[in-house]
Amino acid sequence: MACIKICKHHRNLLFFNKYRIINYRKISTEYRDDEEFRVLELYPDNKRKSKPKSRFQDAQLMPPREKRMPINQDWPSVWPAAKTFRPSSVPLPLYQGYDQKRAPPGKYANTELIKIPNFLHLTPPAVKRHCEAIKSFCTKWPEALNTEEDCEKHFPIEVITSDYCNSAPTIRDERSRIVTLKIKLKALNLNYHARDKLLRLIGPRYNVGSDTMVLVADRCPLRKQNYDYLYYLLTAVHHESWVTEPWEHEKTEADMEKFFFENSRIQNKITKTILRIKSGSDGGKAIDENEVKKSEIVESFGTAVEALINEGETKTNMEKYKLSVEKSLNLSS
Repeated sequence: MACIKICKHHRNLLFFNKYRIINYRKISTEYRDDEEFRVLELYPDNKRKSKPKSRFQDAQLMPPREKRMPINQDWPSVWPAAKTFRPSSVPLPLYQGYDQKRAPPGKYANTELIKIPNFLHLTPPAVKRHCEAIKSFCTKWPEALNTEEDCEKHFPIEVITSDYCNSAPTIRDERSRIVTLKIKLKALNLNYHARDKLLRLIGPRYNVGSDTMVLVADRCPLRKQNYDYLYYLLTAVHHESWVTEPWEHEKTEADMEKFFFENSRIQNKITKTILRIKSGSDGGKAIDENEVKKSEIVESFGTAVEALINEGETKTNMEKYKLSVEKSLNLSS
């Protein structure tokens, strides 16, 4: 006698008998309200029943915004301020990254473009619009600063700083704290002693070609601290250059770094020689020695001697020295 058992979970009809087990899968069952048990169909209809239509229809996706943008659109309105990169809003074929086997990845699903800051809000039209907006708050450029020479005269100090953008977790960059200060020595109005002492103090920070002193500070953690330190350093060096130590008066002519005609032995000798010549020609009339030292003949002779000793025996310096000697000794024809 056969035994029939219905598996509730798999909806399979299993026939158990003494010799064999027959498994009929995908047997359709039907529930009826007027009957207590299910209806068993040994030969179900193979035609599949059509699936009922879902209440929710598939939404029609619109094309990306970049494909709907007109060519003459107002870009500052699309990207008015700094924000994260959005590929659907940028009508440009951007690529970022590296792939060994394929071309660089495009802008969609590209995390590299999201990491770095972009400057799509700083386009020329946007910058022009910003300048027009703040133009009413700006003052007129002073007429006294029309040339570079006027700017250097009224603002002799030049301060240089740098800003950096990177993809680090923090926006602070260690290189942004570096401050550079430049100033020309002629703007400090130094005499020879102060200039010479200042050059000895700053050492290699002086540029001979441009006559500029360059000071760089990066020891402090903040830019403002380095800026204040440079101004303190400039003030300290300037005041120290004007200080004359007592031992500096002990320098002799051999200790000088260059030849000075004033108060030198050559000045005394040429002055006495000119006094003898003039006293002999004037019949022994007394002549003031200070007047001879300040005369044009002695000054021209001193300029020629200084150029000859400090610059070297060039053809031009030798010719000037020759003319000054002939003029001093009344040897010119």
